[in-house]
Amino acid sequence: MAADGQASNMDNNLANGSSVAASAQPPRPGVLPRIQTRITTMAASKPYKAENNICHDDSSRPVKAQTIDELHSLQKKRSAPTTPIKQEVTAQSPTAFSTISEEERQRLQLQSISASLASLTRESGPKVVKGDPKRKSETPKAHEQHHQYFTPNISTSDSALKFTHILYNLSPAELYEQAIKYEHGSFITSSGALATLSGAKTGRSPRDKRVVIDENTTDELWWGKGSPNIEMDEHTFLVNRERAVDYLNSLDKVFVNDQFLNWDSENRIKVRIVSARAYHSLFMHNMCIRPTPEELENFGTPDFTIYNAGQFPCNRYTHYMTSSTSIDINLARKEMVILGTQYAGEMKKGLFSVMHYLMPKRGILSLHSGCNMGKDGDVALFFGLSGTGKTTLSTDHNRLLIGDDEHCWSDNGVSNIEGGCYAKCVDLSHDKEPDIFNAIKFGAVLENVVFDEHTREVDYSDKSVTENTRASYPIEYIPNAKIPCVGPHPKNVILLACDAFGVLPPVSKLTMAQTMYHFITGYTALVAGTEDGIKEPQATFSACFGAAFIMLHPTKYAAMLAEKMKKYGATGWLVNTGWCGGRYGVGSRIKLPYTRNIINAIHSGVLLNAEYTKTEIFGLEIPTVVEGVPSEILNPMNAWENKKLYKETLLKLAGLFKQNFEVFSKYKIGSDNKLTEEILAAGPNI
Repeated sequence: MAADGQASNMDNNLANGSSVAASAQPPRPGVLPRIQTRITTMAASKPYKAENNICHDDSSRPVKAQTIDELHSLQKKRSAPTTPIKQEVTAQSPTAFSTISEEERQRLQLQSISASLASLTRESGPKVVKGDPKRKSETPKAHEQHHQYFTPNISTSDSALKFTHILYNLSPAELYEQAIKYEHGSFITSSGALATLSGAKTGRSPRDKRVVIDENTTDELWWGKGSPNIEMDEHTFLVNRERAVDYLNSLDKVFVNDQFLNWDSENRIKVRIVSARAYHSLFMHNMCIRPTPEELENFGTPDFTIYNAGQFPCNRYTHYMTSSTSIDINLARKEMVILGTQYAGEMKKGLFSVMHYLMPKRGILSLHSGCNMGKDGDVALFFGLSGTGKTTLSTDHNRLLIGDDEHCWSDNGVSNIEGGCYAKCVDLSHDKEPDIFNAIKFGAVLENVVFDEHTREVDYSDKSVTENTRASYPIEYIPNAKIPCVGPHPKNVILLACDAFGVLPPVSKLTMAQTMYHFITGYTALVAGTEDGIKEPQATFSACFGAAFIMLHPTKYAAMLAEKMKKYGATGWLVNTGWCGGRYGVGSRIKLPYTRNIINAIHSGVLLNAEYTKTEIFGLEIPTVVEGVPSEILNPMNAWENKKLYKETLLKLAGLFKQNFEVFSKYKIGSDNKLTEEILAAGPNI
């Protein structure tokens, strides 16, 4: 009792702020002796602090939350809009600059999304609400109807009885969480990128792409032999649209992206992408232009909408369907439907096809090209098929990158269509492509790559899933990217070809007619491989260097290119990045440093004033001297030991060119056939 009393006295002394020294008492049997301490005076509102730094209590005030859920709610603060929406002057709204409430803004936004997801047969949009359905607090109660937008139901369905949760323009971090939690096969790699799988389809399905043919597109679009456009009727499109919309409305949640295409603000397109996977939403977040908060508040109705229901197949018994996959474009409705494929590249290239239709109507040339700009503002366009070096040569540390794949050329200059890059990853290394390698970090999407199960390090040489491994990342991840991605009118138009026959010169200056001819031809050669038993190179042609995506006849794009080149004084060049001294297997690949020296000479303008000679058959003008390039390879005939074999190979390739061009030769440009005749005359003369 004496010990208890002494402890009580010490507690009282502490409460009064006095220093206490416990007197030494002999310990009772089995009881530890009391520790001697000296405590300083403590203010009631301050933490305990010991003299001589014996001990220190760094505790702070307790959190305001009363429950663990309330504590979690304090972890994130709500993003608020930065600018009000301006209304038009009306009787109800007399002030031009009056604002609407945040609740009204949200209602209008959800109304627009509900209209996008409306069924055509039921003439109703789903009940939509923002937020993750897993968070029960975000699901509205039945009486909270002011948070949703409803249209009168003519025919009630099960989907009309539920809420569809809208995950709207989520950030990369939020999309990572969604993918990791709910999408099997999604992982974070060691570099911070999100690795995911595209399912059974690891590439585009061009044979399953359809375009609605109607009274307008019948005459406007390129149909028939050589065309990528396969027709479907309006009714079949609506059947597939209904299938996609019903599937998306049956889900607890869908992802909605509202973004832009084209960095030229006067000619940009508003696009809405509705998808079922976080992977698809993050991919398009990277590939399209990301709106600012101010732009998003005033986004309004989209100019084009994609319904990506790729996890759900189309009905193979539906007319025009040849498989369980269908990618359908309806230009009149400004809609695209994806069924039966989860490959994200279908969205990117589908929108590119749409731009190939919309932009020429405005007098703007859409281009499948890379584009960079020098320090003096000189812009160059790079056209080339896979394997020609388009990405490598357009990526130059001494020049700014405007874009790597899709561009527009208007009266304002050039502009990138996209907000990101979609790079091949097979055999990628830091030494080969340091900019691309370093861009694969947090926010990037890695498709179908293989990685170590423990370290999560990606093995880019592993092709177990597919050879078509890809990375999607925002263009600002490239250090020398020009933001905004616009530039003045191009000075040089460079057409790249990997000639495995070894008969085209490393560089040649083109006339305007030759530029149009080789632009329409879109030539490169597939290198022989032992896998399929090919012993010789195979020529391949893709009109406008992107036949799979163009909508109009190739000669229309070629005529626009020639018009703009003449108007703004651009020069055309044909650059061979393939073989010299013999075909593949006999000659040698033109060294990359030689090609870079050629490109640098084009940029600097040195080649404009060089001395030229003309080749036979193709009639190409080739310079006699290029600094840093052996003169003996500039004329391909000089590099061949067997001149007879060279001539035979040259004639063979020329024959392939003429055979390919037959499909275009009957198409007239303008009121007369004069321009068509000039283009034909610019081809090889056998």
